[in-house]
Amino acid sequence: MPSKSTLARLQQVLALALALAGLAWFAWRWPSSPIAAAVGAAAIVFSYSFFLAAEFVLLKFVGARDPAPAPSWLDVARAWWAETSTTPRVFFWRQPFRWRAEPDFLGPGSQGKRGVVFVHGFVCNRGFWNPWMQDFRSAGIPFAAVNLEPVFGSIDDYVPVIDDAVARVQAATGMAPVLVCHSMGGLAARAWLRAADAPGRAHHVVTIGTPHGGTWLGNFSHTPNGREMRLGGEWVARLGQGGVPVPFTCWYSNCDNIVFPVSTATLGGADNRLVLGMAHVQLGFRPEVIAATRELLARVS
Repeated sequence: MPSKSTLARLQQVLALALALAGLAWFAWRWPSSPIAAAVGAAAIVFSYSFFLAAEFVLLKFVGARDPAPAPSWLDVARAWWAETSTTPRVFFWRQPFRWRAEPDFLGPGSQGKRGVVFVHGFVCNRGFWNPWMQDFRSAGIPFAAVNLEPVFGSIDDYVPVIDDAVARVQAATGMAPVLVCHSMGGLAARAWLRAADAPGRAHHVVTIGTPHGGTWLGNFSHTPNGREMRLGGEWVARLGQGGVPVPFTCWYSNCDNIVFPVSTATLGGADNRLVLGMAHVQLGFRPEVIAATRELLARVS
């Protein structure tokens, strides 16, 4: 298991700063207006929800001509509310404070079982996968989860991290693992497949909300990995040359507030599975996605 997470430290600071700012506002305004104190504190603590709302509005307009079924405004509102409630659990708790809560599961009983490598997305760490890791540990499925660092480096920088995790899982199980990837993690897995030039080292790749063709929001990024995810950009175009060397299952949603137009989360020749009404992070914890991945592991073991 990774020994450190720069991303965890950054998100610890952000979570504590929001909490302190909300408390400071509440204490300042309470004597003169309890209502203003409560409303203002909530607006500070949940300020991220305003940015989420802007993403969903952009999704609605930018993706208007996408071949996937267009979401209604009610669908978008429901997805925004779900993402608003999901975000604190992931970005303010699991990733900053609980990223080591579920260690890699590669014990002596792993031999002969198909294992998993979990690969998270942009501004995330292995804590993203805690619900998956709890579920897979209970089922006796071997796994390792990575931290992709540097946080804002090139996606190509993550190849050695994934390579090490794949090697550890394969050594423990005697079998090529399945890679389960959220968002940018799917691109990192594909970069690893290209660099490793050894498709036999991965049995299957599952991507969840991965911008295989880039995303419109990437056009405004100033980080190396963000720029590489630009819609129709040079980096994703090069990655697509030669097709996919192993079987892929690509989950995507028509309410993905990060990857849009949403069909950019599909791949030619892959098993592309559309889930309606799911936001970007929310899709990563959809029970049917977890169940289908477990069924896949049982089928290929």
